[in-house]
Amino acid sequence: MGIWQTFLLLLIVSSFVLPLIAIINILRSEFKENNSKLIRVLIVLFLPIIGSLVYFVVGPSQKKDETESMDYYSK
Repeated sequence: MGIWQTFLLLLIVSSFVLPLIAIINILRSEFKENNSKLIRVLIVLFLPIIGSLVYFVVGPSQKKDETESMDYYSK
C-alpha cells in the first residue's frame, strides 16, 4: 500500500469516526447556553470534519463545570 492510499484511508476513516465521537461527546455533555447542544450537533452533521475539529478545540471551554451542574440539580 502506497503513501497516498494510506493517507486516503486515514482520511476516510477519520471522516466517519471523528464526527461520531464528537456527537456522542456533545450529547453526553452539559453546556452553559440552552441551545448549544442542538447547534453543535447540527454543525457536526453538516460539516463533519471541520465541525468536529472546531468542537474539540472550542467545545471544552463552553461546557458547564461540575459545580455548575450540581448547583442546578440541587435547587
